[in-house]
Amino acid sequence: QVQLVESGGGLVQAGGSLRLSCAASGRTFSNRAMAWFRQAPGKERELVAGINSSGSSTYYADSVKGRFTISRDNAKNTVYLQINSLKPEDTAVYYCAASRSRYIGARQYDYDSWGQGTQVTVSS
Repeated sequence: QVQLVESGGGLVQAGGSLRLSCAASGRTFSNRAMAWFRQAPGKERELVAGINSSGSSTYYADSVKGRFTISRDNAKNTVYLQINSLKPEDTAVYYCAASRSRYIGARQYDYDSWGQGTQVTVSS
């Protein structure tokens, strides 16, 4: 089992930056793809960024591409999401998730470990 704890969320003005962290403990972190999902009020949870087990491949949703960067440090059992040029529409609860696989999946079903979420609020 992998336990995930997100941190780094908060209230930021539009145009600002934020770095989210997801600290993992437990088993098999380095063998798992990792992802960040977000859920805004009234919307479905969506995949915004993913990274495979080695960090050699990444995925970004079109809405965040060019502004968000996912990275991981397997030695520290941590995955990060650097968010730049924040927009009000980025406001959501952001969740870290660990996959069953080494490879990035697009569905919530692909991920069997989830963090508690961290709130990102962007003011205009």
